Amino acid sequence: MGVEDAVSSGLSSREISLAISLAAIYAFSTVILGSFGYSWIQVRISEALTPLPYLFGLPAVLGLTLGVVIANFFSPVGLPDIIFGPLLTLIAAVLSWKFNFGRRSVACVYPVVVNAVGVSAYIAGFYGVPYVMSVLSIGLGELIAVMLMGYPLLRAVERTQRMSSP
Repeated sequence: MGVEDAVSSGLSSREISLAISLAAIYAFSTVILGSFGYSWIQVRISEALTPLPYLFGLPAVLGLTLGVVIANFFSPVGLPDIIFGPLLTLIAAVLSWKFNFGRRSVACVYPVVVNAVGVSAYIAGFYGVPYVMSVLSIGLGELIAVMLMGYPLLRAVERTQRMSSP
């Protein structure tokens, strides 16, 4: 999908810029930390961005999904991470956007649960660890990134938006 297609589908140039920016930030912050973001014991700092669909909707969903595609090209897990990682991110991002019930905390729970359960389904086998151990480890990493970093980020962005609104 080219930029012209995105504009004709209803995304403004501001929304396209947001999606591209989120993709770049997500990919860069994942790749720069190396194995810390790819193992069965991981804290992907970039996951702090995953609550943003609560505020930004579709552009954040698209940007995060694209960011995961790019980041996972560097994953030692290979094709499963390139295919299933973005799919799981897409699912979690849409849930955070559409089914948050007006609560920031609910928007933060989806990435934690979807990634802990979903990513572990292929990471555990690749690293040869029990599935439950992988769920707990990835869940803890997601909890740290999303709830301890992403939730405050979400609140800060929300306050900034209110202050800049006329």
